[in-house]
Amino acid sequence: MKYTVFGESHGPAIGVVLTEVPSGIPVDMALIEKELSRRATGKNALSTARKEADRVEILSGVFAGRTTGTPLCMVIRNTDQHSRDYEAIRDLARPGHADLPGFVRYDGYNDYRGGGHFSGRLTAPLTAAGALGKMILREKGILTAAHIASVGGIRDDGIDMAQPDMEALLSCGEKDFPVLSDPAGAQMQQLILRCREENDSVGGAIECVVTGLPAGLGAPDFDRNAETCFARHLFAIPAVKGLEFGSGFGLSEMRGSEANDPWRRGMDGPETESNHNGGILGGITTGMPVVFRVAVKPTPSIGRPQKTINMRSGEETEITVTGRHDPCIVHRAVPVVEAAAALAALELLEGGSGIG
Repeated sequence: MKYTVFGESHGPAIGVVLTEVPSGIPVDMALIEKELSRRATGKNALSTARKEADRVEILSGVFAGRTTGTPLCMVIRNTDQHSRDYEAIRDLARPGHADLPGFVRYDGYNDYRGGGHFSGRLTAPLTAAGALGKMILREKGILTAAHIASVGGIRDDGIDMAQPDMEALLSCGEKDFPVLSDPAGAQMQQLILRCREENDSVGGAIECVVTGLPAGLGAPDFDRNAETCFARHLFAIPAVKGLEFGSGFGLSEMRGSEANDPWRRGMDGPETESNHNGGILGGITTGMPVVFRVAVKPTPSIGRPQKTINMRSGEETEITVTGRHDPCIVHRAVPVVEAAAALAALELLEGGSGIG
């Protein structure tokens, strides 16, 4: 199954086209709407005031409630754009945004409003595609769940990477602020609100677990490598700037006697006592839970004066970004990370390349 996301933040609509979709899959519209609701804006002061209904229209590929196997197109209409907020700064490169590289890459013809195709708004159709992926995976007993690992250095409770409590992780998806520890979540929210008051923003990290993937998926080469597969999908999320599997960079501080995961006989075959390697060895799944964390950068749109340049004249100047922006996007990105993980898991199962 391959997918292509289309549209711009302030265009008439955004959407996704999926090809090579298995036929006969029951389409649960309630699940798609639920996943989109999890990443929705305008709920409280923790996110942007932009409020979109995010109603999904399926234009093709579904008949009588099941996938047909032909290209599946989902569209989400944009209804709450404030394009005038960007007119005054259309030629100024917003620090931390893709304005300058996009201007160069597309010879200045790219849609600058709200970041255009580079906007986090495009994660809505990605989430919808991931919801379809979850439908296919759950038929195979494969689950994907994530939580906020940290915001601005404030950490949530950790998980047992070898035997994660999936019930607890899945319950995070029912919360407006998806953490395992609500007291830690309250501290994170206080920090986010403080950043909003200071015309600033804050980043964090998301931890995700995929269970049920069998051993033997992937390959050691760069194209079919399991870690490469997850990375390709996860780095398609605009704000993701880092990725680690298992103990990740912590492995660099361990000895081999600590980092190695001892094998033992399990109920369903070989398993490891620990899972420092995150369920992947040699680019191939081990049958253990795939565990990874992504780093999410602070929202680049902040209401503080910043140095920049005029992209057309090349002159140095100063910019203050106005409009409606998130002081933190980490909590809204949790379902997006789950969606990307589900699409990566599907690609591994199918042994192909999932991004069109």
